[in-house]
Amino acid sequence: MADLEAILDDLDAESAELDELVAGLPDADWQRPTPAEGWTIAHQIAHLTWTDDKVLLAAREPDEFGAELTRALDGGEGYVDAGAREIAETTGPPELLRRWRAGRTALREALTAVPAGQKLPWYGPPMSAASMVTARMMETWAHGQDVADALGVVRTPAPRLWHVVRIGVRTRDFAYLVHDRTPPDTEFRVELTAPDGDVWTFGPDEAADRVTGTALDFCLLVTQRRHRDDTDLRATPGAEDWLRIAQAFAGPPGDGRAAGQFTAGPSPAPTPAAGVQQPTRQRPSAGQQPSAGHEE
Repeated sequence: MADLEAILDDLDAESAELDELVAGLPDADWQRPTPAEGWTIAHQIAHLTWTDDKVLLAAREPDEFGAELTRALDGGEGYVDAGAREIAETTGPPELLRRWRAGRTALREALTAVPAGQKLPWYGPPMSAASMVTARMMETWAHGQDVADALGVVRTPAPRLWHVVRIGVRTRDFAYLVHDRTPPDTEFRVELTAPDGDVWTFGPDEAADRVTGTALDFCLLVTQRRHRDDTDLRATPGAEDWLRIAQAFAGPPGDGRAAGQFTAGPSPAPTPAAGVQQPTRQRPSAGQQPSAGHEE
C-alpha cells in the first residue's frame, strides 16, 4: 500500500520549490510568457490553484462533485483552461500566491482525512487519496518546469521524480488510446537513472522492447515539456513508437514542445533561486487536463 504521508511530503517539497521560484518575483514578472502558448507564470500558478480547489471539492463534498462533472462536460475541452484563465486574470500576484498556499495546506489536511480504501470522484475514474496526491505531484512538477523555463532556471532533479516516472510508465496504454490506436499487448522494460544514481526499473526484464536513459528526461518527455529529439532516452523500435506519443496527463493529445526549442537556453532569470542551478546552457500545452487516474 502506498505511504500517503510520504507522498504528501514529496508534494509539499515540490510545491515549496516552485513557491521559491515565484515568491520573490515583481508583479510584472508574473506576466512573463511560459513555453505553454498563451500562458503566463500567473496562469501556471492559477491552474494549480484551480485544480487543488477541485480536489478539495472531491475530498470534502464527494456527493457534490457530480455537478462539477456536469459543468466540465458542458464546458468541453476548454473547461480547465478557462478556470485557470479566470483566476489568473482576476487575481493579483500577492493574492494568487496566498490562495495557492492556502489551498496546498487545505489539500493536505483533506486528503489525510480520507478514510483508507475510499475512492474520490474525479473527471476520469475515481481515485484513491494516494493516487490523487501522486497526480498533483506530477502536475506541480510539470507546471513548475514551465515556470523554470520562463525564468531561465534549471532545477536540480530530486528523488521524488519517481512519482512522475511511475505515472509516465503507467499511462503508456492511455497514450495509445488517446491517439485512437491499439496499445501493445506486451509490457515494455523501462530502466532509468535516478537523480541519486540509482536505477529505477519497470516491466519484465525479458521484455523485447525497452527504454533507457535518465529519469529527468523521461519525465520531461511524458509531461511533454521536451521534444523526444531533445532527450537522452534510448529505445527499441516498438518502445520508440510509444515515446513519440507519450502523455502522462489526461485530456486530448497535447502539442508538446518543438524540437530544439530549448537548445539555445532561455534568458537568464532576474534572480537565482535557492535550490536551483543557474544555467549557462540548458539541455536540449497550454494547461494540461487534470491528471489521468491510475491507482496505487
